Amino acid sequence: MKKILSISLLALAASAVADEGQWQPHQIKNLQHEFDRVGIELSAEQVSSLDQYPMNAVVGLGGCSASFVSNKGLVITNHHCAYGAIANNSTPQNNLIKKGFMAPTQADELPGGPQQRVYITEQVTDVTATIIKDLGELSGKARYDKIQDHRKVVIAQCESDPAYRCSVSAYHHGMEYFLTKQLMIKDVRLVYAPSDAVGNFGGDIDNFEYPRHVADFTFIRAYVGKDGKPANYSKDNVPYQPKSFLKVNASGIKKGDGILLAGYPGRTSRYKLATEIDFAGKWNYPAQVDMYTKTLEAIAGATAGNPALEVKYSSTVKSINNRMKKRKGLIDGFKATDIHGIKIEQEQALLAWIAQDAARSDLSSAHQELTQLLAISQSNAKRDFYFYYAKNSGLLNAASRLYRLAKENEKPNSEREIGYQARDINRIESRLKRMKTRFAASVDQKVWALELSEYLAQGSAVEVAEFNQALGLTSGLSQQQVEQLITPLYQQTQLTDFDTRLSWVGKSVAQFEQSDDAFIKLAIALYNVNIKFENERKEMSGQLAQVRPQYMKAIIAFNKSQNKPVYPDANSTLRISFGTVDGYPAKDGVYKTPFTTLEGLAAKVTGHEPFTAPQKLLTAIKARDYGTYEQATLERAPYAPWHCKLFTCPKVELAPFNSVPVNFLSSADTTGGNSGSPVMNGKGELVGLNFDSTYESITKDWYFNQRITRAIHVDIRYILWLMEHVDGAGHLIKEMDVVK
Repeated sequence: MKKILSISLLALAASAVADEGQWQPHQIKNLQHEFDRVGIELSAEQVSSLDQYPMNAVVGLGGCSASFVSNKGLVITNHHCAYGAIANNSTPQNNLIKKGFMAPTQADELPGGPQQRVYITEQVTDVTATIIKDLGELSGKARYDKIQDHRKVVIAQCESDPAYRCSVSAYHHGMEYFLTKQLMIKDVRLVYAPSDAVGNFGGDIDNFEYPRHVADFTFIRAYVGKDGKPANYSKDNVPYQPKSFLKVNASGIKKGDGILLAGYPGRTSRYKLATEIDFAGKWNYPAQVDMYTKTLEAIAGATAGNPALEVKYSSTVKSINNRMKKRKGLIDGFKATDIHGIKIEQEQALLAWIAQDAARSDLSSAHQELTQLLAISQSNAKRDFYFYYAKNSGLLNAASRLYRLAKENEKPNSEREIGYQARDINRIESRLKRMKTRFAASVDQKVWALELSEYLAQGSAVEVAEFNQALGLTSGLSQQQVEQLITPLYQQTQLTDFDTRLSWVGKSVAQFEQSDDAFIKLAIALYNVNIKFENERKEMSGQLAQVRPQYMKAIIAFNKSQNKPVYPDANSTLRISFGTVDGYPAKDGVYKTPFTTLEGLAAKVTGHEPFTAPQKLLTAIKARDYGTYEQATLERAPYAPWHCKLFTCPKVELAPFNSVPVNFLSSADTTGGNSGSPVMNGKGELVGLNFDSTYESITKDWYFNQRITRAIHVDIRYILWLMEHVDGAGHLIKEMDVVK
């Protein structure tokens, strides 16, 4: 054990000069030495400022990231981030997913859909003192409610101007709280999207794999009213003029160059306990993969042979496939690298450090209390998981949300649950509107029958008596019997109608309780049990909110003693990462180079989906019609892989090879939500877009391994080449500030 522990501590020390870290903007100003190490020319002080270039050009899309690239509100993001906007404008007769889309003029740009938004972060303020005041010894739900009350007050003050959307997020698991103020642009339009064969080349087979050859990019545009303020869609709106936009560097990037990456990474779990990793790997992730697989099978069966339904559920299928492959990668990664063991060793080192000083004894008790709370939480996880799916009908979700809104509307706005306040009405309506293009009752019924049968198959340990009684379920029903049971619900509802769904927004509780609609009646019957489970979750969240911050204090104090800076886990707020362009040793005898090429793309084409490509693209590759975007993509100089910095090994002479780079790798620290993040060179110029991670990197959500962790980016030279030589998007190139 002594030898293993020393190796772990060596790894901890080494990570102090690694590219690990999803840093809050204000933390960056203290990392100038890291900028110097990587080769970033911009000062850390400048990059830390939301008012200066380049950070004032970085935006969020709500689940993805993006950036402005012109003074006319032009935004570039991933193809898969704008997939919903593309699908919303697609029909079987005019399938923009398959054919792609190009608006020759601004007048031809298409509405992105009811939930397409652009969020511009203007301020991030530490509000910790306000959020945690008067908590005292409050615990459980009482503590949770007090924190929520404080959040609502802070948010309401921030949103005195309706143009802004504000949120209060917890950092370091509740040790700190920051208020984010964002300008919310509601009129977002589709400008240019490559065909699916190009923008999604390799499809789900290539997802999280490398080498990759995908043009994962799309252009959208932000519009505002003539007064310059955010407004709902109108033909009279005008392009938004951002404070700044990224310059585009047509010369791109080369191996060894330092890069910056900014965006809104979703969730990481790097400070969670070993027991949480063990639970995720042994039960939670396998259960999710199983349910994803069966859900996809149900959707495929219900949409087969019906192009209209396939288009409606294309975005849903893509999302589920992405989540499923990530979970599979996490399961495989936990087997390949003993992250559970690494975490145990890290915890032992922390506890040993605490034991060295009696003044740290309170930090030790935090670890013990957290372990006990997690055991309780995990004991209910299986029930909660299957109960969630048992209620997962699109119509039941809509009815439940609408009835909850009616119940919350009986309270003063300040006392309503977050998510059901006056500020949330537009979001609720947008969600209901989105069902018009992403929902079909026949498919919903098949999927829900599958999910209900899976719930019943788990036995009495997970069954909820109130739910079974409300729906008339009994143990042992087959999927066919379940479907027969729920069929009358779909026959006795009007919520399948678009206008009817929207008409229920704002109706009173009395009006709901007088309704004969089958799904509304079911939502009312389930209201109390839903609230009961919600209160259980709040009780646990409140207890964790008391203990986890104490544990984080211990981790931070320990890391400071090791001269290690600490960044918070990702939580969908604005973060900055940095790294270098580099390949990696994927496995014994296999080194993956940092760039892929057009020739590699052509060689991968089979003529069968998802490895098809437009003939115009293949013709341009064959003719080597590369223009100014041709690069020497493999090194002429002797080259040694990363691990040769630590161990002596012969350098390999690589022959020169000119082509257009397609995708490239970097060591930047990313996760889900970083899709569409701008990848910038040392001057802050756009050189690519983040879109994925390698399969070996998926476990970085739990543990960052510098040796093999790589993010995958689409090269700006491939994007520009497609625009100029294949798709005829020269007018957009002229709109951007392209430099070399």
